[in-house]
Amino acid sequence: MNAAKEWIKENVHTPVSELIKRLNIKLRGHYNYYGLSHNMYKMRSFFRYVGNTLYKTLKRRGQRHKLNWEKFGKIMYYNPLLRPMITVKLWE
Repeated sequence: MNAAKEWIKENVHTPVSELIKRLNIKLRGHYNYYGLSHNMYKMRSFFRYVGNTLYKTLKRRGQRHKLNWEKFGKIMYYNPLLRPMITVKLWE
């Protein structure tokens, strides 16, 4: 989790659409690796952690126009984060 937080902080000055595009690539790799059956709870937890970290980091970006949840919701509507998915089913 710390690696995701550090990566978001390092790339905070990237334009938002590009930042989320790159973050989705990293999320896809995470879901492909950890997307085993019966692991959805942990993957959703990681998804929420990344979303909250992204919100907190973007909120610190500007001094004049502070980001609130409504504006963040609009950003997420137009640039959604990749949702968790099970990629490997071990047991049927």
